[in-house]
Amino acid sequence: MAAGGFPRSMMAGKPHIMIIGASGVFGSRLTELLTEEQGISLTLAGRRLAPLERIASGRSNVKARSLDRDIVTARDLDGVDMVIDAAGPFQRSHSQVIEAAIAAKCQYIDLADGRKFVANISRFDQAAKEADIAVVTGASSIPALSHAVIDHLTSGWQQIDNIRVGIFPGNRAPRGRAVVEAILSYTGKPVRVFRGGQWQEQPGWGMTHRTDLPTVGKRWASICDTPDQDLLVERYHPKNSAEFFAGLELSVLHLGLLALSLPVRWGLIPTLQPAAGIMLWLAQRFLPFGSDKGAMDVYVDGLGAKGEAAAARWTLQADANRGPYTPTLAALAMVRRLRDDVYPWRGSMACAGLLNLADFDKDFDALGMQRQISH
Repeated sequence: MAAGGFPRSMMAGKPHIMIIGASGVFGSRLTELLTEEQGISLTLAGRRLAPLERIASGRSNVKARSLDRDIVTARDLDGVDMVIDAAGPFQRSHSQVIEAAIAAKCQYIDLADGRKFVANISRFDQAAKEADIAVVTGASSIPALSHAVIDHLTSGWQQIDNIRVGIFPGNRAPRGRAVVEAILSYTGKPVRVFRGGQWQEQPGWGMTHRTDLPTVGKRWASICDTPDQDLLVERYHPKNSAEFFAGLELSVLHLGLLALSLPVRWGLIPTLQPAAGIMLWLAQRFLPFGSDKGAMDVYVDGLGAKGEAAAARWTLQADANRGPYTPTLAALAMVRRLRDDVYPWRGSMACAGLLNLADFDKDFDALGMQRQISH
């Protein structure tokens, strides 16, 4: 840090951003978008240096370095203004990167989807405030985008009764081991959900049903153990329910996973997570089938501004395997805010309510993602 509390690169007007996991499914897409962004310098970090060097080659503002997120220290973040952890899986992540960022007085963002990981972020609040930085978790499709959508749909409403959020990737979308491990970490295990006006437990990847998505068609949906199961209730206080679902496009994969969850439900095995490698290999065999159309769907109902019954639905359609860009757009927006000196946050927090839907719209348009709102 330089005099006055500002990092050296920020004093020069060009923030230095580091992406950990920059060659992964989501990290590589965030990297692609940030390499085209003006007014920043970028370091791509990860365990495998070769793919990072290929991305950085020929770009004057992009560097690559080998870095293990499990042993990162404050010294590794020297001169970095913001570190973005896009590695995962966060269901079994520890806090090494956060602690290093606090010690280095470096802004921290992650794309975490681990429910416990996000719920525990408040324990860093005091240390982050003392370091004069923000530790922001969940800068991804959920809760950053989902809450921006709900804020937009329910502006002026008197009451929210039900919330339903769903993500439905196309079968041809790229997939990585971290995503598979994240899903398997809760499949078949008890998941705490808010429905019927109270908390109850349902089996992970259970509550399976068909949902009809505008322009995309019918997809399977099952309950997931995500941070939104808690954050939707904390922020919006719904009267009846707040639920998050996900669905695989191919019935053989979605229902096959449901069948594989039964031994976990029955207590015969503790978890499916050790099978992540073989499950990923099997899923890859089905890549030629299905479509490249993914979707995100947000539905909410309750009482409108005048106390009338109200309902609204927002649906995002991502064709041509553009879906995996969606989880990166919140982090992209946060980088822009840091660069543009519109970054007021301090302490630790989930990325819920920090961004507006307008923060995403320009990038949706650039990526050719269609949106529609119905009432």
